[in-house]
Amino acid sequence: MSPATGPGTAPLSRGLSLRGAIAVNMIDMIGVGPFITLPLIVAAMGGPQAMLGWVLGAVFALCDGLVWAELGASFPGPGGSYRYLREAYGTEGWGRLLAFLFVFQLSFSAPLSIASGCIGLALYATYFWPGLGVWGVKLLAAGACLLALGLAYRSIAQVGRISQYLWVGVLAAVAWVIEAALTHFHPGLAFTFPPGAWTPNAGFFLGLGSAMLIATYDYWGYYNVGFLGGEVAQPERNIPRAILISIGLVAVIYLVMNIGVLGVLPWQELVGRHAPDRNYVISVFMQRVYGIWAARLVTTLIMWTAFASVFSLLLGYSRVPYAAALDGNYFPSFARLHPGGRFPTVSLLWLGGVAALFCFFSLAEVIAALVVIRIALQFLVQAIGLLVLRRWRPDAPRPFRMWWYPAPALLAIAGFLYVLLARTQSWRQLRYAGWIALAGLAVYGLQRRRRRAAL
Repeated sequence: MSPATGPGTAPLSRGLSLRGAIAVNMIDMIGVGPFITLPLIVAAMGGPQAMLGWVLGAVFALCDGLVWAELGASFPGPGGSYRYLREAYGTEGWGRLLAFLFVFQLSFSAPLSIASGCIGLALYATYFWPGLGVWGVKLLAAGACLLALGLAYRSIAQVGRISQYLWVGVLAAVAWVIEAALTHFHPGLAFTFPPGAWTPNAGFFLGLGSAMLIATYDYWGYYNVGFLGGEVAQPERNIPRAILISIGLVAVIYLVMNIGVLGVLPWQELVGRHAPDRNYVISVFMQRVYGIWAARLVTTLIMWTAFASVFSLLLGYSRVPYAAALDGNYFPSFARLHPGGRFPTVSLLWLGGVAALFCFFSLAEVIAALVVIRIALQFLVQAIGLLVLRRWRPDAPRPFRMWWYPAPALLAIAGFLYVLLARTQSWRQLRYAGWIALAGLAVYGLQRRRRRAAL
């Protein structure tokens, strides 16, 4: 049975154009991340040399994007990695197990990703309401999550239009910050490095690993269109284009914007751990350049951007458990479609509800858990899977073929391993992925035993 269809269901509607696909990807990528993680990435390396982390993050995003582009064009149905892992490792045996583990971890990591955008939105809101307090921030984040869930609970054609409207706000926020940075840029601030900044010692490489972890989080989202493969028009052409165009545009935006901000705000002001300004650094930046009116307006736009990203994440991730359930490899209730809008109802409600609960954790905890779990249980396995697929099915149709194969896949694997291991306390964070993997194996074993007993 194809993951795109199942008993009592109709195919998903292919109503998402290339323009809509790029918009969905980019509002996913340019969420709250680049607006709130600049102090974190500078602190990771102790100076503006941390921009190297963003440069390398862009390189590895492009390498992994080529993995997604080839797989997305070859298998353009709903589910993204779920479908790709089944095709790469086989529909039964290892393929079925790895696909189940991917969906199982996504049931936790996707809400973490959604929650991170909501928490970032709420932190920026403290610029307006500094008296919100810890619980006020958490409740506001959870409320934003539930509002995004309500907007995403509709047909894909309506969602595509909503995405493009939200994207206008995203573009406005980014363009204004870049304009302010470039017109008030001071190279002496942006490129004043601390002593020993480029000394290749253990501290440098550990700091680079931490900076790349944050950059990895900031670039994520280029693959969102892969999860919507069953709803993209002309997917063999539009999925690779949407992925690669999104990565190229966002890489330029991130580098120009963040280097520009460092040319106005001295990096030394960004590394204080307890400074409240770290929660809304771009607001402080705009206040310094244009005054308080500009700070208030850009804060509103950034909150809009964070909300748009949350909306896009809910949309893309909800299609994955749906595809797995149709395939008989996840809980059957996740296969339900809305009778009128033809979108996955249970999957959407689960992810939105769990994300609202994760909004009660800190942003740092959410980002660390998210990145480690996803790299270990999805991205590494998928990049290796492309190599396996090329080895065992060399003549399979490939509407898009990875450029310079296999170099990008091997670089992506190396980059992911570096981010996982080349950091302080990396093994403690890897335990998150280990616990989820063990729990997933236990649930998979129980389901398999029940299927055998029913035969």
